[in-house]
Parts: sequence; C-alpha cells; structure tokens
Amino acid sequence: MTDSPAIADLSFEDALRELEKIVAELESGQAPLEKSIEMYERGDALKRYCEAKLEAARLKVEKIVLGADGQPRAEAADFS
Repeated sequence: MTDSPAIADLSFEDALRELEKIVAELESGQAPLEKSIEMYERGDALKRYCEAKLEAARLKVEKIVLGADGQPRAEAADFS
C-alpha cells in the first residue's frame, strides 16, 4: 500500500473504489498479517475521507433548496 496515491488527491469515487477493494481483500483472509494491518489503516483513512466528502456534499445540498418562487434559499434539506 506504500505505492498508493495520497488520499487527499483521490476523487470520492476513486477513494470509495479503493476502500471496497481493501474490504474485499481483508474479507478474503488471504493477506499476511502485516499487510492486513497496513490495509486496515489505509481503509480507515479512506472511510474517514469519504465520510468528510459526503458531509461536505450534504451541506452544499442544504444551501441549494429552492423556495416556492424557484429562487434558491438556505434551508436544511430533509434526507429522511
């Protein structure tokens, strides 16, 4: 994993793909212990990065809710 790109340089989609790959490899149980630990640490960092990107996107959406007149207005979006 030392040849992996810096997480901050990844798009959300690339980070998510890498995280999914790491999860699949860890679930297979085929990686040696040291490599598994290294992958787990990278996966944890990727998970936190993706969560931060999703939160930033959620906050942007909250600001784009349109009013009855069709004009944008700041309002909390209901994601439930």
